[in-house]
Amino acid sequence: MDVSQYLEIFIEESKEHLQSLNDQLLILEREPENEDTINEIFRAAHSLKGMAGTMGYKRMQRLTHDMENVFSEVRNGKMKVSSELVDVLFKGLDALEEYLANIQADANEGTNDNEDIINSLNNILNKGLGKAPVESSADQKPTVLSATSIDTDKMKFKHIKIEDHEKKAIVKAGTLGMNVIGLTIYIHEYCVLKAARAYMVNRNLEEHGEIIKLFPTAQDIEDEKFDFHYSVFMVSKETPEKLAEVAESISEIKEVVADYISLSNEDVTNYTNVLKREETALASGAARTSETKNGSVQKKANKPVTNRSVRVDIEKLDVLMNLVSELIIAKNGLVSISSTSQVALEHGFSEQIEYLERVTTNLHESVMRVRMVPIESVVNRFPRMIRDLSKKLNKEMELYMSGEETELDRTVIDEIGDPLMHLLRNAADHGLESNEERQRLGKNSVGSIFLEAYQEGNNVVIEVRDDGSGINVDKIKKKALERGTITEDQAARMSDKEIIDLLFQPSFSTAEQVTDVSGRGVGLDVVKTKIETLGGEIEARSVLGEGSTFIIRLPLTLAIIQALMVMIGREKFALPLGSIQTVENIPNTDVRMIQGKEVINLRGSVIPIIRLGEVLDCVKAENEPEEFVIVVVKKGERLAGLVVDELIGQQEIVIKSIGKYIKAHKIVSGSTILGNGEVSLILDVNSLI
Repeated sequence: MDVSQYLEIFIEESKEHLQSLNDQLLILEREPENEDTINEIFRAAHSLKGMAGTMGYKRMQRLTHDMENVFSEVRNGKMKVSSELVDVLFKGLDALEEYLANIQADANEGTNDNEDIINSLNNILNKGLGKAPVESSADQKPTVLSATSIDTDKMKFKHIKIEDHEKKAIVKAGTLGMNVIGLTIYIHEYCVLKAARAYMVNRNLEEHGEIIKLFPTAQDIEDEKFDFHYSVFMVSKETPEKLAEVAESISEIKEVVADYISLSNEDVTNYTNVLKREETALASGAARTSETKNGSVQKKANKPVTNRSVRVDIEKLDVLMNLVSELIIAKNGLVSISSTSQVALEHGFSEQIEYLERVTTNLHESVMRVRMVPIESVVNRFPRMIRDLSKKLNKEMELYMSGEETELDRTVIDEIGDPLMHLLRNAADHGLESNEERQRLGKNSVGSIFLEAYQEGNNVVIEVRDDGSGINVDKIKKKALERGTITEDQAARMSDKEIIDLLFQPSFSTAEQVTDVSGRGVGLDVVKTKIETLGGEIEARSVLGEGSTFIIRLPLTLAIIQALMVMIGREKFALPLGSIQTVENIPNTDVRMIQGKEVINLRGSVIPIIRLGEVLDCVKAENEPEEFVIVVVKKGERLAGLVVDELIGQQEIVIKSIGKYIKAHKIVSGSTILGNGEVSLILDVNSLI
């Protein structure tokens, strides 16, 4: 049975089980007596073990089997959950995630047996059950029936008819010095998937030889048309005892009986002569096969493609189907009116175009909903991370999350995890004080970190805040002066917010020492770059002594957006509508110079202006107009006026990447194809301000 076709499903479902284990272990650490949690962990471990075994990942199967053993005893009330057990289980979870990462990379689980984790689990199990600890899991061997002590009544293969071609294979094995061994495998009656267990046993046995017969047939076994036992004949260099041990290493195998298989002297003589007559033909055939193999191109195993799937509610697919049906109706309507009179054609055509426009708008919205994924798929790994940081930093802290059901486009979801992780680690390390310091300040000794997500218009807002010491503006200013990032004059004029924004500059860190948590000068600049790449923005707010808040605003989707189309010189450009505050006509006499930069006074606010024609090196008009068309855009709290030559209008555009064709300048976020076939560049407002 070829299981490679199930690899992608295995990876996706394993991720779900591992996340479930992670969540439930965090609950168990707080509530060691929670029976529902214990049962859920047992079920997840059992499912993961079965899946890994079916796919042939023995190390993963073995580790989950030992984790399941522990929880089986906990569930039966024979041992209690301890902090030592939880720590070892988390290590086991990390090892399973490493196995899965290796499988995702090249369909191979790797070579790490994680003996230390398995030994720790077995020692905890034996200690909990009042047994002596084990020195090494390598010393633990399953009980194997000796071939000399087999109950012959259980040797079902004694009565199996051996066909002529099988007798020939047995004789040939003898001439090559190989053993022919028969095994009868008994599966526990409570096994749910006995065909899967049989497949796992056979796969293990095939590593030690060649199976020449199955009884019942392989097809009957795969279809579960057998009782809880079946027989195997195989050619191997191993002994019956060794092969029985291999078969019994699979879980839910009750017993294995094995013995050597031999033929009568008459059969041996007859089939030896047959083999001699075929020897020449076989040799020439083998030579031809060798030539074919040597001349053929060996195909490499394809790397599994993952993280490219989205689970969709069937109701959303029904909506899509209905909309596609309406598109077909609209198409048929256009076809039918094409053969009518000119007057009817003009009237009918405009109606069909309006109808088509409504359908495509609804179709766009429906497809966007299909692409949306709850942000929960990203943030559900953070409670475990905060738990580990709490132990590493020796700080008591709690993570409170809300809005996990908030949805984002899958393309955004895949990229937002690392920036959020950086912010949470900063909050834990830089933001929260030590427990002693918090008590001295009259705060709760347990620090709080909050992760909140919510939708705001066409954006999703994610806030990461803490109730720690806040950002020390004076400390940032001092560090910036020491590095020469700013001058004394600039420092004197800068507001607190402008000073806090210095934290987003590359390699800027106020940490006194470098640790594996923070202080390497990377983090916030990486966060800012990644978020702006996603078309979003980030700002920081802080109150000294009360805490800090980092606010991320992200677009709902990166695929289709509303944009304002403008002319700059002779070229058309698109400005994302979400960043635009207003459009103004400003007389050129209102432009003033402050510190060498052009600004305008717009209803009491001084706004710098950016001449896009100069930035983009577009063809200038011969005579400067008496009025400028200025598009006022906003990034965080900052405003800027973009000077354009002409407004074309608002339009829904499809974003196309241009990374494969040219190295895009940072002010160009992509391109779009207009209705007349022209290509227009989309400008990144964040990089312009």
